[in-house]
Amino acid sequence: MTEKALRLGTRRSKLAMAQSGQVAEAVSQVTGRPVELVEITTYGDVSREHLAQIGGTGVFVAALREALARGEVDFAVHSLKDLPTAQPDELVVAAIPVREDPRDVMVTRDALKLTDLPRGARIGTGSPRRMAQLNAYARSRGMDIETVPIRGNVDTRIGYVLKGELDAVVLAAAGMNRIGRSDEVTDVLSVDTVLPAPGQGALAIECTADDAELVAALAELDDPFTRAAVTAERSLLAALEAGCSAPVGALADLLADGQIVKEMRLRGVVGSTDGSTLVQLSTTGPVPETHEAAMTLGRELAAEMLAQGAAGLMGERAQ
Repeated sequence: MTEKALRLGTRRSKLAMAQSGQVAEAVSQVTGRPVELVEITTYGDVSREHLAQIGGTGVFVAALREALARGEVDFAVHSLKDLPTAQPDELVVAAIPVREDPRDVMVTRDALKLTDLPRGARIGTGSPRRMAQLNAYARSRGMDIETVPIRGNVDTRIGYVLKGELDAVVLAAAGMNRIGRSDEVTDVLSVDTVLPAPGQGALAIECTADDAELVAALAELDDPFTRAAVTAERSLLAALEAGCSAPVGALADLLADGQIVKEMRLRGVVGSTDGSTLVQLSTTGPVPETHEAAMTLGRELAAEMLAQGAAGLMGERAQ
């Protein structure tokens, strides 16, 4: 008799299904059990309101967590940037696999780069973080752009460009890579231009804390460097008391000397959505070897940012 299939809870979007399918294969390999995808519709998927108005990207997570709590699924896969920073006691993030490219990318008309966009170019994004940094970048270079709030899946967003309604849209590189559409990207935004969302490009595999056997099996997919990096980024977000939809960017990357990883650099940014004010700082230290050390790295940088006025920028939301 074959072992009972593990049930993986996933959102129904093309991207969610693609990344959950990749995780399902990996989990099947480490457990020797088949994995079936259980599609769950979340409020964030059906609402047409802007994310900042309905509670940020956490609205994508609640239905999956409820299905876990009710025992309808055995584990769930989330885009880590959608996960609220407060973790419920009854659930555990058993694995954070190796991170995809964390950067933001653009799909533009006529394959233009950001720097080549015409005056008055309209750039679509649903993210206050992207708006703040793109507007600040444009201001610093005398560019004239307009950031336009949009919602929708990848097809919908790229459609705005193809139909000529927008000059460009901003998307996550990881998402485009996972659905096999990276060839449509016309510009990759340097993290010096736009810092990604905390946890962007990483996945979280979550299950109930009392299923010790499954927790142990899933843990085999965990990448300690990715976990340390995203823990520092999310600690920064939490210490700023900002939600997933706040205009906060953060990226922790490893600084290597040849093959030897020496240090971790954490960069953070908070900005007003019009780009007029930006608080951007970084810190570098030893690679955190414990959860607490990674948390401390994020908290300390957040404290410096708050001291430089970051708190006053937090209340801003895309209207």
